[in-house]
Amino acid sequence: MRQTMTRQIHAAVLTLGLAACCAAHAAETDTSLAAAIASPQRSPAFVARDPARHPGEELAFFGLRPTMSVVEIWPGGGYWTEILAPVLRQSGHYEVALEPPKSGDVSPAALAATTIGRKLAADPAHYEGIALGLAGQNHFAIAPPGSTDLILTFRNLHNWMAGGYAPQMFAAFFQALKPGGMLGIEDHRGNRDTPQDPLAKDGYVRQDAAIALATAAGFVLDGSSEIGANLKDTANWPAGVWTLPPDFKLGAQDHDRYAAIGEADNFVLRFRKP
Repeated sequence: MRQTMTRQIHAAVLTLGLAACCAAHAAETDTSLAAAIASPQRSPAFVARDPARHPGEELAFFGLRPTMSVVEIWPGGGYWTEILAPVLRQSGHYEVALEPPKSGDVSPAALAATTIGRKLAADPAHYEGIALGLAGQNHFAIAPPGSTDLILTFRNLHNWMAGGYAPQMFAAFFQALKPGGMLGIEDHRGNRDTPQDPLAKDGYVRQDAAIALATAAGFVLDGSSEIGANLKDTANWPAGVWTLPPDFKLGAQDHDRYAAIGEADNFVLRFRKP
């Protein structure tokens, strides 16, 4: 009986230790995330979109920690880069994987000349050490196999569907992640009553279609969130999702109406590599 009690005590101590460790990691993440989001270094135009994009809640949902190795796929103008870079600067590793240039030139100089490349180079004090890589058609080796803790991509899946290589992208993510690593995806949520256009020409992706692509690559759905939900978005606009802000593809036509709807309804999904 004494041995049994000893094992139970050891188990309880281990559980408490793990809980304390997890709580410490969570507190560290909360602090660093809050500081990054509140930083005066962020672009005012990006800050203005925070109410629609919920950066703190979304990155916490994806399980971001300052010690992680993270790859962001297709960072665009750098909305998330401005937040991820300071969080990961001290103890983590951060890489941005860019869309291959249409020119076919994938030299370091060509990558440095992209929008995000120029952004990083213009502020080395904040962005020094961020690696520039590639992800897309004919460039699916985004990181060494089994090297990455977390892969993130925001509102890009519809582009890969349009290009016809979405399955290859998911396979690349699966290969790059460590066992137990996470994939976080956000994209414009398509109408549940409308069949999925394989090319997602309107910029919308049904949530079940996204899940099917991930699970076909070997991922397990680990969680979903309504952080990005917008019930005003009916996903059937004349210029697709780009009708809505921030694009306003129709210009002045019904501008106030689309502004009142706000940014698109977005699903937020977290997948785990077994």
